[in-house]
Amino acid sequence: MEDNSDEAIQKKHQAMIERLSNRHQSRARDKVSDSSPSFESTDSFLACFADHKQSITAELARIDQSLESFTKTDLDSVSSSIADLEKLLAENSYHLPSYEVRASLKTISDLRESLDNVSSKLVPRKKFSFKNKVAKQKVPVSPMPEQVEVEKPNVLPHEDTCLVQDTPGFRNREGEILVENLKGKNMGEFTLSNLSSCEVRLMGKQRAIFIHKLRNCKIYAGPALGSVLIDDAEGCVFVLASHQIRIHNARECDFYLRVRSRPIIEDSSGVRFAPYCLKYEGSEDDLRESKLDEETGNWANVDDFKWLRALQSPNWSILPESERLNPVCLPTADT
Repeated sequence: MEDNSDEAIQKKHQAMIERLSNRHQSRARDKVSDSSPSFESTDSFLACFADHKQSITAELARIDQSLESFTKTDLDSVSSSIADLEKLLAENSYHLPSYEVRASLKTISDLRESLDNVSSKLVPRKKFSFKNKVAKQKVPVSPMPEQVEVEKPNVLPHEDTCLVQDTPGFRNREGEILVENLKGKNMGEFTLSNLSSCEVRLMGKQRAIFIHKLRNCKIYAGPALGSVLIDDAEGCVFVLASHQIRIHNARECDFYLRVRSRPIIEDSSGVRFAPYCLKYEGSEDDLRESKLDEETGNWANVDDFKWLRALQSPNWSILPESERLNPVCLPTADT
């Protein structure tokens, strides 16, 4: 009897999740910019996604099999294609089931790993190249050899080049204050990837934000018209406003949110939630134009897709008022 009762509760909760998902998708059709790609069904998106993946995989295989015939420019082109695939996912996350978003994120991560592997063969690192670099510096630096090996992967020229050419964002940074003023610029996607101990300040509106592999960072962002997708974050503080927010694989993070639909978490633990607390010059106008000026209270209505019981999920909690940030006011950026 106990097993049957538990199974009934799970079925009931799953039905509720499906109703919420349908409602989110219905809202998305009304809210998402006309410039975003649209698909008639999840299957049509997955077919397009698979075609892009197959094309990228084939190109990487061709480069890997005949390295002498290719150059770094070819790697930049592949990196650009992966970035486009990432943007496609961010723009259409509204319409996808949670597990499909997670699988697509894993695919993108695997493609990047494959690109790095091919890149290391085409542009191999020289064992003693670091000494030449030190000789050119005005101030002598003598790091330990172990530090050199850890730091060098954080500076990948082909990723930086692709980022400037194709997708705005910050990648592969450590211990920096990163500022971007998007006001007056064309709204698009913004990517934050592989950041450690950074503070990011994004002022203005964007269509979507994609966040991957952050450690001990503080993220302050203006409103996103579509989705915010977060994958692999630890020890971070996020202040975000969006129509939909999906959080995967987050640990010990605090989220200050203004969100139209219920935030979704998966494979996460120790995450806490509080209301949005960010201000900058023009922030109220940005929120109003993004239809996020109204406080819905959804920051406190979190769906844990990996917790199907009727009881409160142990993976998230409300951030006590005594521990919350004071209102964050960003200075006007010069950029």
